[in-house]
Amino acid sequence: MEKAAVAVSGLADYTVPVDVEFDPEKDVSNFAKHGLALTRATEMDVLIRVADTRYTEPRFRAYGLIAGKPHCLAYVMRGRVVRAISLRRCHQEEFDRYVRPPQAQR
Repeated sequence: MEKAAVAVSGLADYTVPVDVEFDPEKDVSNFAKHGLALTRATEMDVLIRVADTRYTEPRFRAYGLIAGKPHCLAYVMRGRVVRAISLRRCHQEEFDRYVRPPQAQR
């Protein structure tokens, strides 16, 4: 497991340390599909998280930056452990839908 700081309730200035885990086979398939290892989730500066209501179990999507580029992390919580499902770059339009662009915050 990797240690990371993840935003709670979309508050970028309030972080708590959590463990990040994932299925090694899912990591291989995520890299093949998106070119990103799930371990990179620990590098994400999470700006907001949203509930993903398409599933019966509580799932979330976190939007944030890795190396200054917009990314989306799909995950579930297992106690205080983040179980990463998918990590990918996201289009700016999708990112802006959930994360207000800096000029809109003025």
